[in-house]
Formats: sequence, C-alpha cells, structure tokens
Amino acid sequence: MWNQSSKFLLLAAMAGMLVPAWVTGQDKPAAGQPQYKDPAEFTLYDSILKDTNPKTRLDKLQEWQTKYATTEFESQRKALFLDTYVKLNQPKEAIAEAKLILADNPKDFTSLYYTMYFTRALAGDKPTPEVLDQGEKAEAALLANIDTPPPNVTTDQWKGARPGVETLAHSTEGWIEMQRKNWAAAEGEFQKALQMDPNSGEVDFFMGTVVASEKNPQKMSEALFYFARAATYEGTGGLAPAGRQQALSYVQRAYKGYHGSDEGFNDLLAAAKAQATPPADYHIRTAGEIAQAQQQDQQKKDEVEAANHPELVLWKNIKTQLTGADGATYFNSSMKDAMLPTLKGKVVKLEPELKPKTVVLALEDGTTPDATLKFEMPLAGKVEPGTELTFEGVPQSYTASPYMVVFNVEPEKLHGWTGKNAPRPAAPRKKTSASN
Repeated sequence: MWNQSSKFLLLAAMAGMLVPAWVTGQDKPAAGQPQYKDPAEFTLYDSILKDTNPKTRLDKLQEWQTKYATTEFESQRKALFLDTYVKLNQPKEAIAEAKLILADNPKDFTSLYYTMYFTRALAGDKPTPEVLDQGEKAEAALLANIDTPPPNVTTDQWKGARPGVETLAHSTEGWIEMQRKNWAAAEGEFQKALQMDPNSGEVDFFMGTVVASEKNPQKMSEALFYFARAATYEGTGGLAPAGRQQALSYVQRAYKGYHGSDEGFNDLLAAAKAQATPPADYHIRTAGEIAQAQQQDQQKKDEVEAANHPELVLWKNIKTQLTGADGATYFNSSMKDAMLPTLKGKVVKLEPELKPKTVVLALEDGTTPDATLKFEMPLAGKVEPGTELTFEGVPQSYTASPYMVVFNVEPEKLHGWTGKNAPRPAAPRKKTSASN
C-alpha cells in the first residue's frame, strides 16, 4: 500500500548533470585525467556507457571489475555500479555501493541521496537501528548542504530539483522517527514535508498515524482529518486507488469509534478533499462529548419541566423509586399512609361509569393508566375520558409491573370533577276524570 512516489527518483534524470562529460564517454580523457590501461579496457568501458539495458550493463560492469581489479576509473566504475543498481531497483546493492563511494567522498550527493531514498525499502517490516541511523545521517548531510547545488548542477537546475530533495529528506526522517516511536519528532518532520508538498497521500496517512499515536485527545480530530485526506486526495502524489480504499475503510472505522456513529463522516471527507490541512480549531466531537451534551440538554429540559409541571416531575421520581430494586422499602417507608402533594392526570376509566367510587387516571403520559383513586362514597354523575383532574391522596398499595399506585382520596381533595347527579325520572302523570 505504501510505496514512495517515483517522483523522488529525480536523480535518474539528473545523472547526466552529476558527472563530467568525459566520464560518460563524450570526450576522451584529457591530460591529467584517468587513463585506460589498454584498448580493451577502453572498448569495454565504452560499451558499458552505451548500454541502456541495466541488466546487461551490470554483467559488463562485473566483467570489467574481474578483468581490471584496479583501474584509474575506479570512482567512475563505482558511480556506474550505483546507477545500475538504482535502475534495477536493488536497494541493498545500491546502498552497499554508495557506502564505498562515501568512504572516499563523504559528501557525494548521489550516494547520500540514494542511501536516503532506499532507507525504507532496505528497512522492510523490521528496520534495524543500523539501517535507520545510516538513513538519518544521509538525509542530515543532504539538508546541511541543501543551499549548495551538487557538482555539475547549475543554480537554476538546483532551484527546480531542491524542493523534491528537501521534501524527501523530511519525510524520510519523519518515517525514521515513526519507527523509533518518537511521535512528536515524526510529526514535526512530516509537517515540514507537507508544508513543502501539501499533496502527498502517503505522508498524510503517516501524519495521521503519528498524531493518533501521541494519545492526545485534543489532537484526535486532526489525526482523523489527515487519514481522511489520504483517503480522498486523488491528484498527483495521492495514493493509488487500492491504497485510498484501505485508508477510507480505516478512517471510517476510526471515526465511528471516536464519534460514536457515522453522523458527520461525509462532512469530514468533503473537508479533507477540499483542503490539505485541517481548518483552524478543527474539532470532531467524541462520543463522550455528545453524551455529555445530551445529558446537559436533558437536564435543562428537566429543569424547565420541573418549573412548569412540578407534579409530573414528582410522579416520575416516584415511579423511578417504586420500579427500582428497593421499591417496596421505599413505598412502605416514604409513601404508604402519607398524604402526597398535588398530582395531576387524565381520566382513563370510571368504575362504575355513573357515580363511580373508583377513578383510574393516567398521570405520566395522559393515556397509560398508572394511578387508581378510591372513594368511600360515590362521586356525583360522571366525566368523560380525558378529563384532567388534580388530587391529593394517600397511597395504600402499588404494583411495579404493570405500574399502578392505588390511592385513598377524600372527595374534597379531588379537583376538576364536574359530574352532576343524574336527574330522577319524571313521575307518570295521573289521569283526570275528564280524560276518562
């Protein structure tokens, strides 16, 4: 998934600028320059320079080394070996050859560059301290002389090539520090790389990784943004489609675990696709923050409800106690035979329907019966279901499931009852003598 972009192989294009023309066979060696031992060496050397196939050129280089173990062209031969191993994408051999060159010239730009470039390939899944250290020394040496163009490179040429070298140096050092689990140091290097080249899906993913690894809750939103950037950026420097898909799957899981749901995830993707860095003060709420906000909202609603409907709050609190594990204890110690403050409900049923001695009310939601009022004497007439009543009563019993509290209520403690006694039937009229 994570492969260095080929754009950093800029020295392949610069190779002709990094060695004198006579080394490439364009001119014969001048006086004071290395000389061939014999015509056969010249012929072999010339054939190597003209061979554009790195495989066959390597065979010729090895032949040259066998036939001419010592040569005045030793430095050129090492440079050609290095160039050939690079073209064959053989990191181990390339770095080994670079070490030989650096032993003679510690500032050789080409050898330092490829030692840095191939650090990750040589390190593999289990990088050794030695590999990390040599990569770090190479990038540090390059950065120490970054203002000076390499030999045979003009100022204008270096102006165009330098940003790529400098970006790779910082991203390589960031990767090295990431392997060492120096998260803050790695973040700083990746940040420098992104400032120079903000469009690198690979560095974005690495940036998200090290920021998340710092375990700083205040920076997790930033980490998720960089993961999302790696998943959505499709331009030059972006990950391959398969890599973007893996990054997308990862950040979606990470986002849901952090936020508690997928809500807002598409907004994150849109923001990351539109810009290379997180907006100022960018923040994604955690599941805990959302729960806390919901709790605060509910508390405010409860406070408003308590102010506007104190009797409903009282009833809900009673229900919570009675349906809990210690409901019976609470009822016997705090409610039974004690006059409760005013409660309010709506009529569900009357028993009997006319002149009832029992009224069933719904206190909590207006429809589900949860309170039964008992009267010693029948009430006058009747009221329609849904009529709102208030009362002060004395609890006598309860059941937790289905939830029901039975109250004894005095008639004068019932408020809102509008029932009237039904009129007596009219007596039949007596017949008069005239009607006979």
